[in-house]
Amino acid sequence: MNMNTTEVLSLDSVLVQREGNIASDMDGEKVMLNVKNGKYYNLGEVGGEIWEALASPVSIRRIAEVMQEIFEVPAELAQQDVTDFVQNLLNEDLVAVVSGP
Repeated sequence: MNMNTTEVLSLDSVLVQREGNIASDMDGEKVMLNVKNGKYYNLGEVGGEIWEALASPVSIRRIAEVMQEIFEVPAELAQQDVTDFVQNLLNEDLVAVVSGP
């Protein structure tokens, strides 16, 4: 089992947006600019909601509950989608882990 620097997220991992990202709405989709690396990210509708939820420290479990309500999807699906998306944000250094499981 190889351990890399990427943290393994659990539903109880608490994360928060990093500073230096500017998000704006374009045609109902959230588009974000990372000031540090100059990269643009199209977060889409679901990603935009997840990003908004990360404005203050929040657990993946809680974000998934919110997504369930907004998009009316099953808990397992919401949890999987949120975990995958947040993992991508973490890989790009757009969010920080506040506390692990």
